[in-house]
Amino acid sequence: MKINKLYLPIVFTGAIALGLVLGSKLGGPSFVSKTDGKSKLNELIDFIDREYVDDVNTDSIVDITVDRILENLDPHSVYINQEDLVSVNENMRGDFVGIGVNFYMYKDSVAVIKPLKDGPSEIAGIKAGDRILYADKYQLFDKNLPNDSLYPHLKGEIGSEVNLTVFRKTEGKKLKIKVKRDVVPIKSVDVAFMVSDDLGYIKINRFAETTYEEFHRALLKLKSNKMNRLIIDLRDNGGGYLEVANAIADDLLKEGELIVKTKNKRGREDVSKATADGDFEEGNVYVLINENSASASEILAGAVQDNDRGTIVGRRSFGKGLVQREMPLGDGSAIRLTVARYYTPSGRSIQKPYEDKGEAYFNEFEKRFESGELYEADSVHIADSLKYKTKKGRIVYGGGGITPDVFVPYEAKHGEEGTYMIMQSGIVSYFVFEQLDQKRNFFNGLSLSELKKEVCDKNNYLMAFQKHIADGGIILNFSDKAKIKKYLYAEFVRQLFDDEHYYEVVLSEDKMVKKVLELN
Repeated sequence: MKINKLYLPIVFTGAIALGLVLGSKLGGPSFVSKTDGKSKLNELIDFIDREYVDDVNTDSIVDITVDRILENLDPHSVYINQEDLVSVNENMRGDFVGIGVNFYMYKDSVAVIKPLKDGPSEIAGIKAGDRILYADKYQLFDKNLPNDSLYPHLKGEIGSEVNLTVFRKTEGKKLKIKVKRDVVPIKSVDVAFMVSDDLGYIKINRFAETTYEEFHRALLKLKSNKMNRLIIDLRDNGGGYLEVANAIADDLLKEGELIVKTKNKRGREDVSKATADGDFEEGNVYVLINENSASASEILAGAVQDNDRGTIVGRRSFGKGLVQREMPLGDGSAIRLTVARYYTPSGRSIQKPYEDKGEAYFNEFEKRFESGELYEADSVHIADSLKYKTKKGRIVYGGGGITPDVFVPYEAKHGEEGTYMIMQSGIVSYFVFEQLDQKRNFFNGLSLSELKKEVCDKNNYLMAFQKHIADGGIILNFSDKAKIKKYLYAEFVRQLFDDEHYYEVVLSEDKMVKKVLELN
């Protein structure tokens, strides 16, 4: 099912989630050694540049050549061009310098979903629903501008100022607002709060440079609220830095317990073990995973499982057991090359086969759906030859992801997968923004309880949403109307209040969280 790009919100706090396990970023010599092959490639490019009948951008030929070389290695060895690398590095660094707003390109104008809390735009007075018409004298509307044309006018040097002309629909007037650019954090810990009197919940969306600091602050906050059981939610977390997964595992494991081992082509092994500095070495731990939990997520889940430190809840993870090293190239681009395999404490490699290096490798959802694996634990095919034992002697398996200790089926019932995917997509966010935009002053005056009655006790928003997706060519039969209303209500809460209240709503119906609550 294709989702129209206009539904995808632009979160001006980050960009791309990469399914990678990264070691530290290392420089060094060019990735191509001085061989006959290199000379042949250089001679060909020089020959084309000198003699070809038409003008050719030889840089683009080199890019294509590098891509083709890496495609023949493994799915995670990749070339990242200069433009994409800027966004990737910001995302993995955990911050950027800018004005700090979430926005849509809405009807060919930059519409603010909401300014980031305590960010430069909120401090300057930008509000949700504002249209940014000009950045200094540069027009941002009626131009069909691609996102990369917007960023240079909204980002900049720390302390630099940009004069924004905004139209505030709630007041029906234009305003001039000066915003001083500052460092804007890109959160990797979405939320941390108490689910019950003793059970804490931390949601991690990736493993970036700042993730351990965010996690540790959240952990200490929850401990101060008398937490003695912890849920770490790694669903849809595609990975990131190996060292960060190690640091989080170190907080959970006792001194000397093995976290992960990596091994390169020359047989060199690097072993990571827990230190004596863990801040949550006692108390139950539950790690939530699904088919999109990959790489660093699997390192953390594997360390918890193999050391019998906690319970893995959910569905089989992605199956990515390769480590990349980043090698910057002189033109601002970079290569991330697979340089090692990692092994969980029991000795498992959880890397799935990658004979197919294309789209099918990265998106196994349909295959797992057709096999029944998303709904039945018995449908997970595991090779008996890949048996390993945890610290206490429990049997675990390698060869394709982390298999959970407690299986929880896919959230949607058979036949309702399309509806569930729609409710998890940007379509809901876009629809809710439109509803708020029509009568924002009314919604701003509602309390949480009043908002719930407005959305859940009436049918008009449900009917409007059904029409909204039908107008986009998507026809669905909403059999569980109460659940659809709950998803709509949650998105209203996110845009009007904050992420914590949003997660409190969605987790109240979450099957994996309910399963954890049943375990004790």
